Amino acid sequence: MRAAGAKTAKSNGQAAARVNRRAAVISGRQKGAERRVKDTGFRVADFLAEAGLGKVVVHIPKDTTVFSQGDAADTIFHIQKGKIKIAVVSAQGKEATVAVLSAGQFAGEECIAISHPLRLVTATALTDCVLLKIRKKEMVRVLAHDQAFSDVFVTFLLARNARTQEDLIDQLFNSSEKRLARVLLLLAQFGKEGKPEVVIPKLSQESLAKMVGTTRSRTSFFMNRFRKMGFIEYEGGEIKVHSSLLTVVLND
Repeated sequence: MRAAGAKTAKSNGQAAARVNRRAAVISGRQKGAERRVKDTGFRVADFLAEAGLGKVVVHIPKDTTVFSQGDAADTIFHIQKGKIKIAVVSAQGKEATVAVLSAGQFAGEECIAISHPLRLVTATALTDCVLLKIRKKEMVRVLAHDQAFSDVFVTFLLARNARTQEDLIDQLFNSSEKRLARVLLLLAQFGKEGKPEVVIPKLSQESLAKMVGTTRSRTSFFMNRFRKMGFIEYEGGEIKVHSSLLTVVLND
C-alpha cells in the first residue's frame, strides 16, 4: 500500500511538474508575444513619425495641392498634422469632394490596391499640413514584413470603406440640411476617440456645398439657421460646432 501510495504521489508530482512546465512555456510565449507586439507597435509609430529610407517629411501650406488627378500614383501620404480635402473633377469640370482627412489618416493609398498608374483624385491642404511622404515600394515592403503595421493600415482601409458607405447612404436618403449637419460634425470629429475639435478651421461655404452635394445658397441658408438655433457659431471663417447639432442628424 505504501509503495502504491508512493507511486501515486510520484505520478501526481510528475503530472504537476508537467503542468507547471507547460504553464511556464505558455507564459513565456505570451510574454514573448507581448514583447514582440510592443516592439512592433513602437516600430509602427516610429515608421509613421520619422523620415528614412523611402520616406520624407513634407510641410504643405494651406490651399496647396498635395497631388492632382492625373499625376503618377507612386507615393502614399500619412497625415501627421492638418486636414486634407480629397476631390474629383468630372470631364465637364464639375468638382465633388470625396472626403476630408485628418491627422493619423492616409491619403493616396489607393495606388497600392489598384494597378492604375495615375491619380484618380486631387488632394488639397485645407490647413497647414505636415505629411510623411512614403514611396509605394517602401510601403508595400513594410506591409509585407510588419504584421502590426499591416493591421494598422487594414484598419484604416476598413474604416474608410465604412465611411464611404455611410456617405452614399447619406446622399441617397437624407436631406441637404442633415447632410450639412453631418459634414460639420465629422469635420469637428464628433463620435471619434478623443476630445472633439469643436472649432473647424476656416472653410468657405462653397467648399462646404461641394462636400454636401448642394448649392452654395442652400448651404448659406442652413448655416444661418444652425447659427440662429445655437447649434454653431462662426466668425472670421472659423466654425464652432456644438454637440446640440446632433439633434438635426438624429431627428426624423
